[in-house]
Order: sequence, then structure tokens, then C-alpha cells
Amino acid sequence: MKVVIIGSGYVGLVAGACFAELGHHIVCVDNDARRVLALRNGVIPIYEPGLKEMVKANVAVGRLSFTEDLESALNGARAAFIAVGTPPRPTDGHADMKSVYAVARAIAEKASGDLVVVDKSTVPVGTGDEVEHILKSANRPFRFAVVSNPEFLREGAAIDDFLRPDRVVIGAEDGWASEIVSQIYNVESFKCASMLHTSRRSAELLKYAANAFLAMKITFINEIADLCEAAGGDIRDVADGIGLDSRIGRKFLNAGPGYGGSCFPKDTLAISKIARDYRVELRTVETVIQVNQSRKRAMALRVLDACNGSVQNKTIAILGLAFKADTDDMRDAPSIPLVQALQDFGAHIRAYDPEAMDNARKIFSNVTFCGGVIEAAAGADAVVVMTEWNEFRHINLNTLYSRMASSVFVDLRNLFSENAVVAAGFDYWCIGRKNAVAQTLRDPLAVQRRTAAI
Repeated sequence: MKVVIIGSGYVGLVAGACFAELGHHIVCVDNDARRVLALRNGVIPIYEPGLKEMVKANVAVGRLSFTEDLESALNGARAAFIAVGTPPRPTDGHADMKSVYAVARAIAEKASGDLVVVDKSTVPVGTGDEVEHILKSANRPFRFAVVSNPEFLREGAAIDDFLRPDRVVIGAEDGWASEIVSQIYNVESFKCASMLHTSRRSAELLKYAANAFLAMKITFINEIADLCEAAGGDIRDVADGIGLDSRIGRKFLNAGPGYGGSCFPKDTLAISKIARDYRVELRTVETVIQVNQSRKRAMALRVLDACNGSVQNKTIAILGLAFKADTDDMRDAPSIPLVQALQDFGAHIRAYDPEAMDNARKIFSNVTFCGGVIEAAAGADAVVVMTEWNEFRHINLNTLYSRMASSVFVDLRNLFSENAVVAAGFDYWCIGRKNAVAQTLRDPLAVQRRTAAI
């Protein structure tokens, strides 16, 4: 089937490459001429494992192409997916729908026949109604229908998530449109656990609700990690025990510096704004947003504690800048407030990330970007692990220790074995596990003993 994908960013490019891999004829449309030219030449604007190779292979066999010409792309197509950005509006936090509606108007003008228009972008409830109104108001002699088909892609695992998803959600008000989208996914090589047919508005809400729930799960385990540190527990054991409950599950129970990226921050904010428009208060979601923002900057205070209360004129090596491993995405990355706070406290920052440094250079100033872990740590007073890159798991800790000016090792992802780090000579600070200094300061019994002694 010929399918058009409008928007060649993260979602659009992954969807286009994967649909082509499934055997469809895919035309990706983008209004950025430089991006289109780069994609035609095999230059991928984002880092996603396996994506470059998949794009190259499908372009080579003629199943995937890129163009700025929407009209020619729509000729003969049976479905057009809208996959453009919906970032928060700076004025009020609501999702900015300008691009989605502009694409809808362009489709209405350029379509050459009956067409199913599919919202792949994450959009507020009721967006499909407005897109349908735009299409039908153009008074073209064609049949238009709008479907909501939200994506559930994890950055760093997007291809596997697309080709072997937990579920595919098809939100439609028209049986013909629902059947077209079902046919796009219903190919022999596609491995889907469940195909869920819903109303269009249910599908729109489902996406936001799923991301809000996962964000709450992350924020919950981070707060339990703080309790573990204070009370002498080990967050790894607690998370494993919680995760064995089939009602909960182990995923998204890894304590860390807070969530970031392109989805959770904007989607939790958007669903809270949508709820208020409907006079509903999502207090749990609003609290999650506040706690997560506070946690990110609070990570800098952990580094200060590890450095005896001051980083003034000290050199801090930051390992990992992307919001998670296997991506170059710096959107709302926890590294941003950490670095800025440490700089506010007078630190000099040296940083390394396997993929995100080009994007990081657009954000940070007065940061020394390095070509590897050892280079970043050279002469540093402390090293801080911010992103769980697999490359970092294989650091030679003895070599790292020998190149540093001091012995402070702050692991904000619990990536390392405490025994291994301490054996190399480091003072090890982590998340949600007993630290002798931190626990002594916070333990109620220890406080009582100190008070009695005074």
C-alpha cells in the first residue's frame, strides 16, 4: 500500500522506515529542504540504533523515499500519517497544534482522492474532530476520514517497539478508515501482541494517560529511593520486590535523576492542562511534574555533598548528557539543570557522551567537551555518571582513578557495583542505597544520640 508520512522527525522517520520494512511503499514528506536532501543522501538527523541501516536498505529497494512535494506524494496514497511536533506552548504549557492543523489544511488542498488521515502525533483530546472539520470544510470531492493511531516508542528501542509492539491502538469513527489502518499493520511479518480498536477520543486520551502513568511510576520509585537512603534500605532490593508483583511489574522502577526526553515532560504537562480545561484536577500528575523538576536540580546538591559541601573551582566530569542511553536526545535531559546548577556553584565542567555532544553544544556554555571517558576525567575532582550508556559499564576503574585529582565517584544511575568502585579507590555515592555519611546525618536514632551527647 502507498502511505505518506508527513514529518520526518523522530516519530515520522521511525514510522516511515518501519512501514517500508513491512513492505509498504512509503513517501516521507518534510518542508525542511536541507533535511530532505540529507535523508536522500543517507544522513540521519537523529541517533536511533538500527535506523540508519533500515533507512538505507529501504531506500535502496525503492520502498522509501523523501520529498518536499506533498501533492505528488499524496497521488495514489490511501493513507497519510501526520507526524509533526506538538511541543508545549511557552505561554501556557498546552500542546502547540499549529503544525498539525497546518498539515491538515495542506492535505485538504493537495489530496487527489479518498484518503484516511492518521494522527500519529501526540495530540490533545478532540484534535481528530478539528482535523476532520478542516478536511471536510475544504469541500473537495473526496471522502476523508481521521484516525488516531498513537505511538508508544521508547527512544533507543524504537524499531523493536514499532515492529513488535505491546499493542496497536486504532481510534476511529469510520469503519472504512479503521479497516485501512488495520490493513497497514496486518502484514505477515508484523508481530503485535494486541490490536485495540477504540473511539478516536479514547485513543487520544490513552496516549497521554499511558505516559503520565509511567512518569508517576518513575517519580514514585525515586522518592522511595530517597527513603531507602535515609532509612538504610537498598532501592535495588525494594524495586525487585515491588516488581515481582504482577500488578506492578519491574519496568520503570530504576531510581535515577528524574525523567526527561521528548514525551514524559510535555505529555504530563499537556494532560494536566487538558484536565483543567474540562474542570478536572489531576493532582497526582501535577505533583509528579513538580517533584520531577525539583529532583533534577537536587542532583547537584548530591554532588556538593560528595565534594564536602563545595564545588567552587573544582572540576567535575559528567559522563552522559542525553536523557537516556541509546539516543542523542537532550530535550529536558536531567543533565541540563545538573550542569547549570554546578556551574552556578562555581564548578568547571568536563563532559562526554557517546552520541549527544553535538546537541549538547547548542545548550551549554563554558563546558569542555571531551572525546572519551578518560579524557573527561583527567584532573577531575569528581566524576558523575548521568546516563546509563553501556559503554560506561566497561570503564577501567583503576585507570579512571589514576587520572583523577580526587576520589569522588557519584553514580546517579546505579550503574556500577559498589564493591568494584570502592576497590579501585573511590568514595562511592549512588541512588537509593545506604551511604554511611548520608545515613548518619538523617537517621532519627543517630540524631537522638547526637542530641543526647550535646
